[in-house]
Amino acid sequence: MATDRRASWLKGVLDLLVLSCLTDGESYGYEIARRLEEAGLGTIRGGTLYPVLNRLEEAGLLDAEFRAAERGPGRRYYRLTEAGSTVLHEQGAAWNEFHRLVGEHLAKGLAGRRPEGITGKGPTA
Repeated sequence: MATDRRASWLKGVLDLLVLSCLTDGESYGYEIARRLEEAGLGTIRGGTLYPVLNRLEEAGLLDAEFRAAERGPGRRYYRLTEAGSTVLHEQGAAWNEFHRLVGEHLAKGLAGRRPEGITGKGPTA
């Protein structure tokens, strides 16, 4: 059940996470997915990531450039546009405020009586 919830939470913020991955410079899809996985956000499959990249590009938040490789297939490199940077900062601030409010609300509930068998430690908390 927790995995299902994490996946839906991630979908709600994946656009911002992708934009955030590009603040240090351009990157390609596989590298973006790897960085998100290394950050502990789980495996982001191509069928999830590439539609997000395409949508962000169509919205003018990313620029993309295909580059041929010396060996193997070429790659499509993405970079953040000025509009993408603006959206990241505005929506990132909104997300942080939402996260703060959710955290405060949950803290009140978690401070109350726990159901029997729930210790507050480990993955069942």
